[in-house]
Formats: sequence, C-alpha cells, structure tokens
Amino acid sequence: MEKICVAVRVRPAVSEESSAGTYWNVDDNRISLHKAHGTPLSGISYAFDHLFDESCSNSMVYDVLTKDIIRAALEGFNGTAFAYGQTSSGKTFTMNGSEKDPGIIHRAVEDIFERIQMISDREFLIRVSYMEIYNEEINDLFAVENQKLPIHESLERGVFVAGLKEEIVNNAEQVMKLLESGEANRHFGETNMNVRSSRSHTIFRMVIESKGKDTNFSSDYLSSDAIRVSVLNLVDLAGSERIAKTGAGGVRLKEGKHINKSLMVLGNVINKLSDGAKNRGHIPYRDSKLTRILQPALGGNAKTSIVCTIAPEEVHVEETKGTLQFASRAKRIANCVQVNEILTDAALLKRQKLEIEELRMKLQGSHAEVLEQEILKLRNDLLKYELEHEKLEMQLEEERKSHKERDCCIREQQMKIDNLSNLVTFSDTDRNSSQGQVSGRGNDKEECNNSNSISQGDAFSTPCFKAVPSAFVARRSNYSVLPDYSPLPDTISHVADEDTWLKMNRGYIADLDSLQMTPERKVQSFPSTEVTPDCPNENYKQGVENLKRQLELVIQERDVLKRKHTEDVVLNNQLMVELSELRQEAQLIQEIPQRLCKCAANCKDVYVDALSMTQSFISDGKSSTAKLVSSMSEIGASLFTILETHFSMALDGNHPLENDNLIQEQHKVLSDRLKSTIKSLLASETLSSQDENEKNPLCRCEHKGSTLKGETTCWKEKLSNELNTLKERYHGLEKELGLNNQLLEESKQRYNNLETEFHHLLEEREALCKMVSESSRKLAIVTNQKDNVLKDLNAEFQRRKDLQEKIKQFSVAFAHRKTSLVSFHSEFKYKIEEMRAQNPVSTPKSLGC
Repeated sequence: MEKICVAVRVRPAVSEESSAGTYWNVDDNRISLHKAHGTPLSGISYAFDHLFDESCSNSMVYDVLTKDIIRAALEGFNGTAFAYGQTSSGKTFTMNGSEKDPGIIHRAVEDIFERIQMISDREFLIRVSYMEIYNEEINDLFAVENQKLPIHESLERGVFVAGLKEEIVNNAEQVMKLLESGEANRHFGETNMNVRSSRSHTIFRMVIESKGKDTNFSSDYLSSDAIRVSVLNLVDLAGSERIAKTGAGGVRLKEGKHINKSLMVLGNVINKLSDGAKNRGHIPYRDSKLTRILQPALGGNAKTSIVCTIAPEEVHVEETKGTLQFASRAKRIANCVQVNEILTDAALLKRQKLEIEELRMKLQGSHAEVLEQEILKLRNDLLKYELEHEKLEMQLEEERKSHKERDCCIREQQMKIDNLSNLVTFSDTDRNSSQGQVSGRGNDKEECNNSNSISQGDAFSTPCFKAVPSAFVARRSNYSVLPDYSPLPDTISHVADEDTWLKMNRGYIADLDSLQMTPERKVQSFPSTEVTPDCPNENYKQGVENLKRQLELVIQERDVLKRKHTEDVVLNNQLMVELSELRQEAQLIQEIPQRLCKCAANCKDVYVDALSMTQSFISDGKSSTAKLVSSMSEIGASLFTILETHFSMALDGNHPLENDNLIQEQHKVLSDRLKSTIKSLLASETLSSQDENEKNPLCRCEHKGSTLKGETTCWKEKLSNELNTLKERYHGLEKELGLNNQLLEESKQRYNNLETEFHHLLEEREALCKMVSESSRKLAIVTNQKDNVLKDLNAEFQRRKDLQEKIKQFSVAFAHRKTSLVSFHSEFKYKIEEMRAQNPVSTPKSLGC
C-alpha cells in the first residue's frame, strides 16, 4: 500500500495591500493561519508532504511531486497527477505553465521521451488522448465531432471512455502540437475573479506500452515477452466558485453549478476513502463522471499526487480552509500499486522455466534435505502411532479377556452365594450333605486349577472371604456359560489367542480386590502385516529420488528440444526468405531471353520496313543501287533471323553459346556475301561507266563516275557502320545471355541445395516434435506418479488421524467401562459384606479348602 502524495502551493498575491486581519504563514511543510500581529489561530494548522511558497517555480513542483510518477509509469505503474483548488488559484498555470516556465504536462512529456531514449533494452509505444468534462458531458479535444462520449467498464480495460480518439506519437514536438490543438477546442470564460477561467475539467492521458527487445545473444531466461501497459493521467480541474464573488450568470452560472457539483462528489469520495476500510461503506464513484474516470487513481492501482493551489488573500480564507481540509483528508488515502503486465504464452513459458529452475535449485540445495528430514520424521511418527495402536489393541484384548474371566468368577461367586442361601434354609443334615458336595466340587476345581496354573503360567486370584489359600486360582471353567453380551464392540483385528496371551502375561496373577485400575503392562507389540518399519522408508525414499531424477532429466530434455526447435524455426524462416528471393531472380532471368527475342523481332521488322521504303524510292530495279539495297536487305534479314534462332534456343533451354564454330561460319558466310555483292556492284558500275564513256562525252562520264564513286563509298561506310553496330550488339547480347545462363544455373543449383536442406529441416522438425511429444508424455507420467505418491502420503496421514480419533473414542469408552466395572465390583463387595453380616455361617470353610 502506498499513500497519495499531497502538496500545497501558494500563489503570489494579486494585490500588495497589507491585510489588517489574518494571513497564512508557511513554515517548512506546515501552513497555519496567523493574526496580523503574528499569533497563530488555534486549530487552523495543516501539515503536508510538500509545501511550495510564492517563490517556487513549476520546475521545482515537477521535480519534487511528479517526476517519480513519470518514471514509474515507464516501468509499468499507473500514475495520476492533478491540481485542485478554487478558481484563479493557479491550477492551470501549474499544469500547463507558460513559455518561460512550462507546466507539469509539458515537462512530463519531455521527460518521458528523454527517458525512452536512455532505455535501450525495451521498445515503447505511446498513445495520447485529451478530453474535457464540460457540464457533465465528455468531449474529445482532438476531434471536435466526438461529443457526449459515454463511459464503459470491462474486465480487460477497466473504466474507459468509448469513442475517444487516441493518437500514436513518436516525439515530444508531436505531442506539443496536439496539445495546442486541444487547448484551442477547450472551453474558457471570463468571470470577475479570472479573465481566462477554465469552464471544464480536462484530462490528458498517455498510454505507455513497452516490451523487451529481442536480441540474438540474449538467452531464453533473460528476455521477457511480457508487455507492460501503464496509463498516465494529467488532470487540470476547474476551480470551485462562489457566485457572489464571480458574478456568474446565464451560461457561466450553469457551468459553475456543474463544476461545483463534480468537485463536491470528488470531496465526498475523498471523505469516504479517508475513513478507512471498516467505516467507509459505499463510495459514490458513479455520482460524477470525473470521479468515475479517476476511480483507479483514487483508492485503486495507481501512483497519485495532488497539488492543491490556494490564494493567500484574506478575502479567500474560507475557500483556502476548504482546500486545505480536502488535502488533509486525501493524504490519508492509500493505493495498492502494482505493475500492469500482459503475459503472452512465451512469457508464461519463460516464467515457468524460471520457477522450475528455482525449484530445482531448492531441491538440490539444503531445502531438499529439510524436506527429506520432514518426510522421515513423519514416517517415524506414523510407525510410532502404528506401534501404539498395536499396543492398545493388545491391551484391549487383554482387558476383554480379563473381563470375561471376571464375568466367570462373578457367576461362580453368584452360584456360591446361592448355595450359601440354600444352606441357611435347609436343615442340618441336608446342610451337611450339601456341604460335602460343594467341598468335593471345590477339591476337584482346586486340582484342576493347580494343574492349569502349572501349564498355563498365568491366573487371577479370587476375592478372599476369610482365609482363602493363595493356591486358589480363578479362571473360566469349561462348563461356565458364555456371557450374553460383549462389553465392547470387537472391531480390532489381529488379536492374540488365550495361550499366547498367557505366555505374554508371564505368570501374572490379578486380584479382583485390588482391581481398581488396569495395571500397565509391557507388552511386546507384534509387527503389522500392512506396514513394516524399514521397507516403506526405503521404498518411499527410492521412489521420491527416482521421480526427482526423472523429472529433472525430462525438464532438461524439454529445454534442449525447445531451444533446438526455436533455432530450427529461425533458420527455416531465413532459408524460406532466401528461397523466395532466388525464385524471383530465376523468374526474371528466364524472362530475359524472351525479351531479347522480342527485341530482335522488332528490330528485324523495323529494318525490313526501312529497306522496303528505300527500295520504293529506287525506280530502276536493275541499277546497282537497287541490287545493293536488295542484297543488304537479305543480309540484314539473315542476321536478325540468326539472332532470333539463338534467342529461341536459349528460351527453349538449349545452350547456343557452346557451339561457337557455327556462329563463326555464319559470320563468314555473311561477310563473303557482302564482299561479293560489293564486288559485283563495282564491276557493274565500271561496265556501265565504260559504256557511257563510249556513248557520252568525256565530261559527262567523269561526272557520273565521280558521283557513283561517292555514293558507293557512302553506302560502304553506312553498311560497315551498321554491320559493326550489329556485331557489337550481337556480341553484347551473347555476353549478357551467357551471364544470365550462368546466373540461372547457379540459381538452380542453390535452389536445389536449399530444397534439400529444407526437406532435411522438415525431417528434423518432425523428429523434434516427436521427441517433444514423447518428453511431454514422460513428464505427464512422472507428474501422475508424483501425484499418486502425494495422494498415498495424504491417505497415510488421514489414516493416522482416523486411527487417533478411534483411539480417543476407545479410550473414552474404556474409561467409562472401567468406571462402571469398578462401581459394580464395589457394589458386589458391599452386597457380600452385607450377606456375611446377615448370615454368619461356617460352611465357607469347607468350600475354601
């Protein structure tokens, strides 16, 4: 539990007029009301966590009050800071500040992004929203169209405002621009006490999400996939107002009523929370939207700080008292603060691994020895109780047998009493005969009992009437009638028989006169057939140790397999990416020959069209120029045809570059054709020139010869240039095609290698999955065995408790039976004494011989 941090800030006085009545005195962390001459007023003194006087800046307030909350928010704790006070007391200045002295909101935003830059092992996502509560209606300050938003509550998000716009931000400048746009949409008004009075409560909220960065060198136990989500609320409350001072009317009056109502509900919530858990009762969070939104910050899961602003003027003494009382009550509230984390499956797995490691260390350390000692102690106690149970069973059987013997003796004594009563009523002769019979029977019984006492070694002495010899031994006669009822329920097994019982008594003779309490016997306890003292301990020890070893081995195998699986998955993803890139490259390379073939076909068409147009301009088909053009068209068409064939062969998958001799032969054929065409053209031109020289004058022949030579040289140069360009383009295309084929071969080879590796990885992955499933099955078996052992141990403990309860019940019943038997014995002795006193006879002498 952490208490709310409360501070009070005194704003500078607006007027410098000295008050003749009272003033507020600030002394360290205590503020009190004093009279004008310096005497403090009794009962008006308050102490707080921090107290800021008129000279304190917003920077000091932020460092002392809010900085720790901001840093805790980056660690996953919720945080809330808000300003409370009357109107015109400096709340908005404390939260927003000015250009020279920024407030808490601006400093918090800058501090958050500075701290994020310093934290290198986590990634952050910041979302901001800005809302106002105006006349008990929630408006979105980032989106003017979002008005009258509702409040909802869910298990995942808690209390939230539905439809509120959230902006993802990356730096402080972006947040400052959003704050400026939100402040422009906020409601302000003018009153008699404040030129720019806030007419609504505003809440600036920052949702901070962070998670650890995934680094290649970090181990599974050091990295964490848990996502921390914290909410930081920075609240600027509107001030409480008195209509007489503010002079509000109309719309301002309505606004003031809603402000005072929400602040009154906030005060009621603070009062309830400060009363303590026993006396607080219902907390009216739902009476106001302000308290509903701030519910997690008030008595919930959030670090909260409140700065209460007051005005030092004497005219505002009553409002200042109310503010200080609010602050003193809020100081008693405590929140339960904890880190907000969203755990993914990977994070849960890692935490479970850490817990398993800790438990393993404890088992391997001293804690295992302590547990083993406790188990041994419990087992020894269990054996001890079982031995005591066996001992009690033997004692119970002894008491049952002794009780039977006593019943027999009582029956015999009753028969003797009956005989004595008969002797009193009969005559002397009859009495003598009856005495002889009784004496003869007594002699027989004495002889029989003496022989039995020698053979059995244990008996009980009968109560002595006068001087009964010690050789008289009482035991159950063979002719005595069995009892009609059993003294106790016979529910205990493993009872020794009479001979064994007599051997165990070792000749002990019990006197019924002295039987007031059962004597304690040192009876040898026979081992139970269910539990032996040594074997269960060894079996339990070996079973627990084997289970521990199997559990450790299975956990180690599972961890190794999971690490290998993650590495294989990463490698598989990388190989799949490279494979897709290679496929794209191979597709592009396969498209190159097709494009080259299309280009060659287009060039051929253009070339044929150009030559056809040239031939159309030549009127005489038998001239040398026409022959030259036709031969050039044939040569060019053959060149383009050769190119198309080579490209088509490359496109079909053949390798034309390997057959360089064929290309050289085609090149020689085309060169020879070109040379023969030029020679025939020159020969025809010379013949034509000679004919014309014979027919025409000399000047005309020279003129025609010169023009023909110029045209021939020009055509030769053009043809040679075109041929060179075609050769260069041909060789360039051959080189490019060769490189593309090489790249295609390499890509195919890499593709085949990657495909084989991919198949191997798939096989390894299947094998690892099988191993993981087998390990999981073994772990489940070991866990079930462990649970069974624990169930057996619990059953043993429960059986021991049940046995103790039975022993207690038996002890109570045995004590009750013993008391009843002692009382019966005493009554029986009393009756015998009475009968002796009433009937003094000498006949028992003959009976006791």
